[in-house]
Amino acid sequence: MHTVSDYLAIRPADARAQWRSILARTPVTSGRQVPFTPVETLACLAASLLVNHRRYGGSTAHKAAEPVPTLARLFRRPNSSVLAKMANLDGSRRNGARHELEVSAELLGTPGRLAVVYRILLVAARDVGMGPEVLPDFLDLDSEETELLPMGQEELATVDVENAVRSSSRDWLDTRLDLNDRITERLLVAAARVGQHRFANEVLRAHEHRCVFCGLAVSTAGRRATRMLIASHIKPWRVSTNAERLDPRNGLTACPTHDVAFDTGLITVNGGLRVHVKPSLKAAADTDPATRAAFGRPPLADRLLLPPTTAPPRERYLTWHHQNVYGRSSGEAILVGDSAAGRLPARHRGPIT
Repeated sequence: MHTVSDYLAIRPADARAQWRSILARTPVTSGRQVPFTPVETLACLAASLLVNHRRYGGSTAHKAAEPVPTLARLFRRPNSSVLAKMANLDGSRRNGARHELEVSAELLGTPGRLAVVYRILLVAARDVGMGPEVLPDFLDLDSEETELLPMGQEELATVDVENAVRSSSRDWLDTRLDLNDRITERLLVAAARVGQHRFANEVLRAHEHRCVFCGLAVSTAGRRATRMLIASHIKPWRVSTNAERLDPRNGLTACPTHDVAFDTGLITVNGGLRVHVKPSLKAAADTDPATRAAFGRPPLADRLLLPPTTAPPRERYLTWHHQNVYGRSSGEAILVGDSAAGRLPARHRGPIT
């Protein structure tokens, strides 16, 4: 029986031994699968930052996105087994192993700790001869200088997340009497932030890491400067349903300047994907070189710059923005969905804690 420290304070020697046991494993063709080792469970937890297991059922598990298929091959398990473990870790399945939710709440609630554990797993795998072709660095944390910073968090105000947690269904928690309120709250907050991270990651990928308003894409030393772009909701997170919060077609990738302009209603996009600019901003761009450098045409495109294979934003989200943000704004920042006009949007009120 594993303890919490076997996960949270996993030792490199133990990780190496577990990887060796996995490499020596033969696939189970019938009957019960062998129990997950801590390294497998922790790898599945890290993969949850990229993959939403709820998108795949029993008949669609074979379509699961990476790194699920790679982990399944390595673990000598079917995709469905990896997806089930991910469901155990976020509490959506009630038969998870002891301590899993506690481990999940701690590591997902503290990205720095998850990064440390993930690096231990990765280094141990390399030590036993598992190269990137067997276990890729799917979180792209190939150096100690690289931080694990969940994306899209600037859109989430702490109070909004706390309100969402308070209104969440907790039926699944009734069977987990071993968990205290602190763990359950941290788990639910982490779930909201992980969902936002996955949403932002999907939106960035869909738009090929390029601002859809001006085309800005920054790379240094062959690596994308992801933090130079923001993937946020068209209909904001705080007024969206749970399904809308996770829908990548409710998102746009933008450079910081055009993100703020869209968020505060200085620009909008119609159902035909044409970019509209507030008349006052357009007039300023005609006379002021600095404003023209950001909102002239170019660099501002006439229509959204979308890759040819990318599905466009859903029209209902664009309509919502046009009516509730662009239509209400006089060019000043307002808090969407809040009666306190004149307050800055959540992302501009200070850091997330």
